[in-house]
Amino acid sequence: MLKLFDSHAHLDEILDLKKSIKEAKEAGVIGILAVGSDPESNKRVLEIAREYKGYVYPALGLHPWDLDVKVAEKGLVYLSKKVGECLAVGEVGLDYRIKLDKRLQVKVFSKVLKIAKENRRPVIIHARDAWRDSFKLVVEAGIEVAIFHWYSGPLSVLEEILETGHYISATPAATYQERHRRALKITPIERILLESDAPVVYRGLKSRPVHVTLSAKGVAEVKGLDLEEVVRKTLHNVTKVFNIDL
Repeated sequence: MLKLFDSHAHLDEILDLKKSIKEAKEAGVIGILAVGSDPESNKRVLEIAREYKGYVYPALGLHPWDLDVKVAEKGLVYLSKKVGECLAVGEVGLDYRIKLDKRLQVKVFSKVLKIAKENRRPVIIHARDAWRDSFKLVVEAGIEVAIFHWYSGPLSVLEEILETGHYISATPAATYQERHRRALKITPIERILLESDAPVVYRGLKSRPVHVTLSAKGVAEVKGLDLEEVVRKTLHNVTKVFNIDL
């Protein structure tokens, strides 16, 4: 059986979590990184990680979709206190497609990156329509390892991301979205992580951790590699990025 790791799932949003984890295990998913998005989400992520210790690993974040001044202040305080308990910082970043003030987004993201840098945590980045600015802030903050979630931006920015040693992640959209597939095609397999992004809906499919298998198949198809090789190498990437033994 293939051994996969789901490097990005919103487990706090999955209603039938116990069933979802059971089916993931049966499909060969040997671990899940649960990402947070706001103070309450982060709290729940830590609870889930404690409940499924050794299988679910926590990442704490401040997603731009959930931000306002009050949430940002509370979230930064919580992250500062709890960052030592998480494997990574995320999901965080910028989203210029939403109405939220860009200046607030940049201010909060910069503060989050500072916390991640000081605690030497990898950062999982959401950067919709903001790839250049997100990458620029990552560089300015001196982040050692960043994972650009569901990369579908300009290839010129992707080249700089790869040149500076960072990573991108493959979602179930790897099976159909041309911009995402184009990015995965030119990215070395040594710089790709797999994720389900559960419970985000992909072409009518409500993703679950088990659907990280679709991400793996999409990468194998677009890169012309054996599925086993994709799974093996991306699992190695996980151990390197998050410094864990699997």
